[in-house]
Amino acid sequence: MQQNIQLYNTLSRKKEEFVPLVPNQLGLYVCGPTVYGEAHLGHARPAITFDLVFRYFKHLGFKVRYVRNITDVGHLSDDVAETGDDKIAKKAKLEQLEPMEVVHKYTESYHESMRALNVLSPSIEPRATGHIIEQLEMIRDIVNKGYGYEANGNVYFDVLKYNQDHNYGKLSGRKVEDLFENTRQLEGQGEKKNSYDFALWKKAAPDHIMRWPSEFSDGFPGWHMECSAMSMKYLGKKFDIHGGGMDLVFPHHEAEIAQSVSANGHDAAQYWMHNNMITIGGQKMGKSLGNFINLEEFFAGSHELLEKAYSPMTIRFFILQAHYRGTIDFSNEALQAAEKGYQRLMKGLETLDKLSASKEDTTSFDITAHKQKCYDALNDDFNSPILMAHLFEAVKVINSIMDGKLTANQQTIDGLNNLFNTFVVEVLGLKNEEEAVSESDDKAASLIELLGNMRIEAKANKDWATADKIRNDLSNLGVTIKDTKEGFEWEIN
Repeated sequence: MQQNIQLYNTLSRKKEEFVPLVPNQLGLYVCGPTVYGEAHLGHARPAITFDLVFRYFKHLGFKVRYVRNITDVGHLSDDVAETGDDKIAKKAKLEQLEPMEVVHKYTESYHESMRALNVLSPSIEPRATGHIIEQLEMIRDIVNKGYGYEANGNVYFDVLKYNQDHNYGKLSGRKVEDLFENTRQLEGQGEKKNSYDFALWKKAAPDHIMRWPSEFSDGFPGWHMECSAMSMKYLGKKFDIHGGGMDLVFPHHEAEIAQSVSANGHDAAQYWMHNNMITIGGQKMGKSLGNFINLEEFFAGSHELLEKAYSPMTIRFFILQAHYRGTIDFSNEALQAAEKGYQRLMKGLETLDKLSASKEDTTSFDITAHKQKCYDALNDDFNSPILMAHLFEAVKVINSIMDGKLTANQQTIDGLNNLFNTFVVEVLGLKNEEEAVSESDDKAASLIELLGNMRIEAKANKDWATADKIRNDLSNLGVTIKDTKEGFEWEIN
């Protein structure tokens, strides 16, 4: 399905027509989480933003390779903390766990939260520690081409040398002269040529838990290296879109560009997409600031700032109702408004199933034109709030048909069904949670019936131990089972 998609490219600071490197194929790389704590609302935004991108291109018939990394053990978390352990290693020491236990625990938790938010799994989810070889190869290449230098077992990127040949700062708009001014107080400290040079490889201190051997030292890669190496491995030296949060533009993505240009002679990504932040009282939400709310706390309503629990689909709607490049400020009022909006869309879906067709169509609703409006919204830099506005217009028509104020023929009803299934379910990824709960309840009832029948069979075989165990286990789960002449009855306490 041919559509003219306009993307805002952070690199050019303007909207550009999206032209894939290979027709009908998309290579997409997005920076994923550092897994040392529970996922929070700030993690949900890039996941949902690029899930929308993933879903839409797939809907248009593109073959999409979506790569979203996991930053795990051994890497620097940022360029300020260039000594000592990374955040995962610190968490491991604090909880007296192996670092990989921390990684596994919070990766699993992240995946559970993403499933709850109906975020599709990426095509590939590489981990930083699984690609040390590729990172070392790229570091050697950068050093051999004169843009990296070794100092006491550490390897740094020579920003000044790079800037003489290229343009360090073209993504973020920063100038090397400004970096020099901002970091002048650090000049002469350590072994760097310039204070703003960033680490490609760090020699591990004696107490650093994770380390790998190299010709430079036993150490670990710098923060920026993993994404450059893994995007190149799975998407090639040139790919279509690189995405992430706006807070990664500098230094992370700026450094990625410098690394790729140094190693390969050209930029890796054609287009750079960045979602904006979620704020609380105007301040960015994040672990480092201590003002974040875990997604599980949203789902349970267990945080002191929350007036009630908010379902995963309410959270998804809350994020999609704003354009991805705009900030979203958290408040209970905003979430409750999102909840009402989500329920209104779901009610529209439910009502569609109940509509009866008429021979006469009095809606004057042009499905084809309205569908194109929805496509136009998405084609204009993934403008999800405009798309939702068009969908709510369709909800008004659906309600008017249901109320008998309008009549619709089968063609119009089928068109409305197609419209909602395409844009609400397939592209926006919203689903009816009440139906999901109902299905879950049905499965639970079936399992209880199965166990009850197994208990009856055990009693018939005089296997009293098994019969008692089933009854006691069900009781511990809050299910009371009673024997009757016909068999048994059960109820949930």
